[in-house]
Amino acid sequence: MADARLGQWLFLLACAVTLLKAAGVPVEITYVHSAIAKGAVCLDGSPPAYHHDKGFGSGINNWLVHIEGGGWCNNVTNCLGRKNTRLGSSKQMLKAIAFSGILSNRKMFNPDFYNWNRIKVRYCDGASFTGDVAAVNPATGLYFRGARIFRAVIEDLLAKGMGNAQNAILSGCSAGGLTSILHCDNFHALLPAGTNVKCVSDAGYFINVKDVSGAQHIEELFSQVVETHGSARNLPPSCTSKLRPGLCFFPQYMASQIQTRIFFVNAAYDSWQIKNILAPGVADPHGTWHECKLDIKNCSPTQLKAMQDFRVQFLSAVGGMTGCPLKGMFIDSCYAHCQTEMQETWLMADSPVLNKTTIAQAVGDWFYGRTPFQKIDCPYPCNPSCHNRVFDPNQHLLEQ
Repeated sequence: MADARLGQWLFLLACAVTLLKAAGVPVEITYVHSAIAKGAVCLDGSPPAYHHDKGFGSGINNWLVHIEGGGWCNNVTNCLGRKNTRLGSSKQMLKAIAFSGILSNRKMFNPDFYNWNRIKVRYCDGASFTGDVAAVNPATGLYFRGARIFRAVIEDLLAKGMGNAQNAILSGCSAGGLTSILHCDNFHALLPAGTNVKCVSDAGYFINVKDVSGAQHIEELFSQVVETHGSARNLPPSCTSKLRPGLCFFPQYMASQIQTRIFFVNAAYDSWQIKNILAPGVADPHGTWHECKLDIKNCSPTQLKAMQDFRVQFLSAVGGMTGCPLKGMFIDSCYAHCQTEMQETWLMADSPVLNKTTIAQAVGDWFYGRTPFQKIDCPYPCNPSCHNRVFDPNQHLLEQ
């Protein structure tokens, strides 16, 4: 009995040491002060910012630019609510953050990109870096300049060595994952002609479906974001020439036209989309979905049926990407959101797998052309390797 207890303690200690190693060294913030003169500023007028862990060895001329997530603000009131937070002001951002997952500098945790220049771009515009409204309302002091921020940050990085890049990736999580889709071809165009450029979107494939009440909640929200931020001119013309600009914020209407190679990492039961697109608070006034959204194990058979239907609609929305050699995908059946930034889901001994392949292996094989990867998981609960999210009931569910 004592030996068994000792074995358990040693195992837990080994896990703790591994996680401690994976946590990474904090990376200091860099403010792009030169962007202010270009009007490329956060919601409050402060300069944009990023964190840069410099490349070394064979990775010194390789660059991974990862965009932070954080939802959107769809009207002046919501944007004012962000203005004095880290999602609207670089003054409120942490001065140093730890890198892990796809940003890790440890070979054992990130074998294909550990020695690249790894950058995390902070998110402070509220519209996935698409907005550009010249006028500033004197009453609110809000700046809607996300598209200018994107260009100013990339120009700053080009001047600091990315202009000599051999390989480059634009990646991102959530609203940042949507940025990596919407800006993929733009990013490619800003890089030198000889650079091997690809994009990776993590949890950025938001789909346009009705909520449980039958309303088009997310379609209305995205249309308001595009209108408020003046995003239409910065969305792909191949889409806006055919559809309303608000629809072109959805990858399902524009991603098939992306010319640059791109990889989609997404959960078919994306926890943010289940909470905010399928069953947002406005569609569930009595809170019948509350416990289900906290933990998928709490979902009733009726709720699980709605989630299975959501998965079918999600797979239909990504259907235009399957079979295309320019596109890669890792679509698991986990209740999760953003899996590349967290070490546990990017690359650990028990990370989620499809076809016995982790996300890190799939993205690395795809980027370097070792093996193409387009895998879609079987329906929940078939994948025992999933790290299904369980949310704290005392935390706000980030509903919009």
